[in-house]
Amino acid sequence: MQHAGQRAEKILDDTMQAIQPPVKWVRGVAMESACSTGLNEPTGTTTVMRGRKILTVISGNRRGELLAMIQRHWERQGFRNFDVDHDEKMPQIRATAADGLTVILDVGNIGNVYIDAGYGCVRDSEMTYPKGTPGHPGGPEEPERIPHEHSPYWSATGS
Repeated sequence: MQHAGQRAEKILDDTMQAIQPPVKWVRGVAMESACSTGLNEPTGTTTVMRGRKILTVISGNRRGELLAMIQRHWERQGFRNFDVDHDEKMPQIRATAADGLTVILDVGNIGNVYIDAGYGCVRDSEMTYPKGTPGHPGGPEEPERIPHEHSPYWSATGS
């Protein structure tokens, strides 16, 4: 679990650095969910997910550019099996790396952008969390949810 969390954090940090011009972001809630046999019997494995929330307002005019930039970055990082939902208001991109790491970019109903990365059903172990992880020492109790930072580039509504 520790390795899975660290790998997810690394790809998320790299993804945020690939966005140019830069956006303001915060860590999302770290999620772990015990895996079971389907009969509520534990398997000794847990799904591990980490996330980022973009706090910069991304205008509808710039949204496609942001998604394409992130998809190109993930392709350069070796992600494959892209599943792209081109929904006009709430698009999504999902891809998987050879080692099983899955990345997901979601646009919410108010234009909020979430990026998650994680593994399904990795062997249970102790976990540590980066400073700033909501709900853990050094992080906020409640994560920020709504984009409120304005960027001359990303928030621009003109063409």
